[in-house]
Amino acid sequence: MRRILLSLASVAAMAALAGCSGGSDTNGQQAAGPAGSDNANAAPANAVTGTVSLRDASAQLSPDAKLELKLVDVSAEGSQPLASKTIAPVTMPQSFQLDFNASDVNPNDMYIVDVSLQDGERHYSSPLKTPVLTKGAKNAVTIQLVGEATPGEKELAGYNTLKKNIGGMKVTQGTALKEGESRGWQIFKKGNDVQFVIELVDYGDKGFTSTNYAYKNGKPWVIVQEKKSSKDAKPNSIERAGWNDAGELVLKQNEAGGKVDVLSDDDANSLKKQAEAMYAKGGGKK
Repeated sequence: MRRILLSLASVAAMAALAGCSGGSDTNGQQAAGPAGSDNANAAPANAVTGTVSLRDASAQLSPDAKLELKLVDVSAEGSQPLASKTIAPVTMPQSFQLDFNASDVNPNDMYIVDVSLQDGERHYSSPLKTPVLTKGAKNAVTIQLVGEATPGEKELAGYNTLKKNIGGMKVTQGTALKEGESRGWQIFKKGNDVQFVIELVDYGDKGFTSTNYAYKNGKPWVIVQEKKSSKDAKPNSIERAGWNDAGELVLKQNEAGGKVDVLSDDDANSLKKQAEAMYAKGGGKK
């Protein structure tokens, strides 16, 4: 009999401990209590709250970065957002609150927080869409953004792919000498179409340049020019210029001293003229 009484006492003690501990979600955060409770962490019933961060924690945003958030009904195509907000400047991680009218929520629909971050040419978006409000979804979310390649980076990636494949192309070579400079070049063709040119120019005491020209549809596409004090020296600067299919200058880089600045339009046009001259020298399409 004494053994039974001890077991009942143990059960009662465990129940008391459980009542003191309180409920928690899978993240160990205190569960939201009913309206009017003392739970300070509970999200407002008519708001979606959360935090936005970058997957690449080392990425630095400029003061011009702009964050746009929208509470969207994805079940009703073309419907107006229930709430929206623009935040600028942005500090990561960035907290937010989107207030909405509870009567506008259809419990049968699905809602998400659509997030977009623009910083200069760099766009960030969330690859995962987290439901909120309905169908058991929470009103508090954590959203992680991933940086997308800039237009210039996309063209440079295409250039690098082409450069890796020039070994299988037909190649011709040439040289030219004149006072104060010595030139040598290799022209790579697919059929009769010039695809890639490598040009080396030795200016003696005035320096050395190594330039790669890539072409698309008979026009300069991406140009990378290294400027050195001599042939075997490390580059003092690297200029990169590239144009998209619409002919817009989207790659503009001038790398020097470990820092990348914007290449001027005049310098980009100068590289383009050099590329056109090399294309004509190579014969282009026949």
